[in-house]
Amino acid sequence: MSSTIILKSPAVSVEWLHDHLNATNLVILEGTINKVFDATQKQIPNTRFFDIKNKFSNTSDPFPSAFPSEEQFQKEARALGINNDSAIVVYDDKGIYSSARVWWLFKAFGYNNVAVLDGGFPAWLKAKYNTEPMTVYEGEQGDFKANYQPQYMSFFEDVKKASENKTHNIIDARSAGRFNCTEPEPRVGLRMGTIPNSKNLPFTDLLENGVLNSKKELAKAFYMVANKNDNIIFSCGSGLTACVLALGAEISGYKNISVYDGSWTEWGSLVKE
Repeated sequence: MSSTIILKSPAVSVEWLHDHLNATNLVILEGTINKVFDATQKQIPNTRFFDIKNKFSNTSDPFPSAFPSEEQFQKEARALGINNDSAIVVYDDKGIYSSARVWWLFKAFGYNNVAVLDGGFPAWLKAKYNTEPMTVYEGEQGDFKANYQPQYMSFFEDVKKASENKTHNIIDARSAGRFNCTEPEPRVGLRMGTIPNSKNLPFTDLLENGVLNSKKELAKAFYMVANKNDNIIFSCGSGLTACVLALGAEISGYKNISVYDGSWTEWGSLVKE
């Protein structure tokens, strides 16, 4: 099937992607975190590697995977051949993990024709679809135009005010153990704790083997922690899996949602308790 496509949903299935591989404006991105180029590894055909850590983060920031500038994001997106009419599908090697961060970054820079591959590369392999060796994108530059939408991102001072004044529903995507301080943080030297007045919804509660739960199950998970008209800030360890909650919330019809970029890594470092 060869045509121009507009993505109607924030998540697409591997079957859908397989059926649309020849779409003229399709761009497939791999957003696996901490991955480096390795020609011995496999990828979905025509994938371009979206390097969150080194290309699409502010590497001068003391905290990991920090939000990039509009100029940086536009430059690096163009280097991957992304255009203003591209239909972007992003996946990672865990199912849904860091791919949601890539999806959210595009939305934060004003681009909505983007979706997460439900189940990611594991689901693609399970379906026995074709793969190819990992390749470096060497095609033409794109004409992508970034247009920062500040309502999608929250930063330390925003969250501090929201926590103190209870203006937002702050929902933490970390595991229950980390949220309840019964298990240590995986990051060396980072204290245990929670943002005051926050609630817990582990991002893993939205998934089964890396695949999103049904719309009904997603809606029920969010109904337990927030109303649809709430102003919501999602947090996690370092701003990645908070985006999985944002994905589930958007599918469930929530509108007033934001992601805390620095998340617990920043909060736990700056606020000593």
